[in-house]
This record gives sequence, C-alpha cells and structure tokens, in this order.
Amino acid sequence: MEQVQLEMEDLELSSDTMEVEDDYSDIRLRRLELSDIDHLLEWFRDEKVSKFCLTDCFTSKEAATKFVANVAIPHQWYAVICLKDKPIGSISVTPFSGNEQCRGEIGYVLASKYWSKGIATKAVKMVASTIFAEWPHLERLEALVDVENIGSQRVLEKVGFTKEGVLRKYCLLRGITRDMVMFSLLSTDPQVNYFV
Repeated sequence: MEQVQLEMEDLELSSDTMEVEDDYSDIRLRRLELSDIDHLLEWFRDEKVSKFCLTDCFTSKEAATKFVANVAIPHQWYAVICLKDKPIGSISVTPFSGNEQCRGEIGYVLASKYWSKGIATKAVKMVASTIFAEWPHLERLEALVDVENIGSQRVLEKVGFTKEGVLRKYCLLRGITRDMVMFSLLSTDPQVNYFV
C-alpha cells in the first residue's frame, strides 16, 4: 500500500463565539515531532488518560522517544492535537491491509484537563472531513471504545459515528479482558459532507 502524505497545515477549526478566557476554538492538527516528547509524556502519565489506552503507555522519556521515532513519525496518519500551538493530545488513523484495506481505525487521546470542552469532537471531525478524500480506498472509519469510557463514546456520537454494538470480552487492557463498543463512520454517510 502506498504511503499517503499527511497534509495537516490546513486542518483548522475555529469559532468566534466563545469567550477569550475559555477559547478552545484554536484547534490544529500537525505531525508529531521529537520536540513534542515532554507534552506527550504529560498526557500519557496521567492515570485518567492512560486508563483506557489500548496500547502500553510510557512514562519514561526514553520509551517516549522510541515511540515517537519508531511508531508515530513513520505512521501513515498520526498527528498531535494542538490548542493555540501547544500539543495537548494525539489522534491517528491506522489502515487495515489485505482484504480489509477498505477500513481504518481512528484513535485519539487528550490531556484530561481539556476534557469536556469540545476539543476531541473538533479533532475527530477534522480527521473525518479529510481522511476519506486523502485515502480514496477507505470506505469505513471505525473506533473501538471501552464500555466504561462514556466521554469518548459521546465524542463519536456527536461527530455522527454509528454505535454498532458491544463486543464482549474483546480485548485485553492491563491484563483484564474488556468489553468494547464498536463505532463506525462510512464514506457514504451524509454527515461526512457536512464536516467541511
């Protein structure tokens, strides 16, 4: 599968209706850089954030550096979520291969002090508005969310993802088998056209 170039400089959502002191509208996505490691560590060290991460969260600078260099930078679609140019989270779309190349999985993480402010919803909308154009072979964007991660489920519902059901005992999270909720957004869903 050919490598798709991530062009995020133009991915921006803003609103002039919020008050300046609570302005969470200046959200941008950009490629992760090695200079972002301290920010990355800040949110992955937060127990509220790492509680639902399906991948192992790292707490050392060495582990974070290896992750950025070996996983995030070469990843086909991995970005940091920035608020006023400060990295506060990350978002990615991982393509499936072979007979499943029509699917991709979206995942995101956000520093807990920025929860419930609409930031994750904006970031997911930004990705959903461009990913089907960037990857024309993609027909389905899906997300797996822990059944207890109500906040993330709300994000996907607000964006217009369809809740397909609960996958019982679907994955292992810190040694415990967890139920997961499957969400999907199709390239043909009408709401995809309204994100732009």
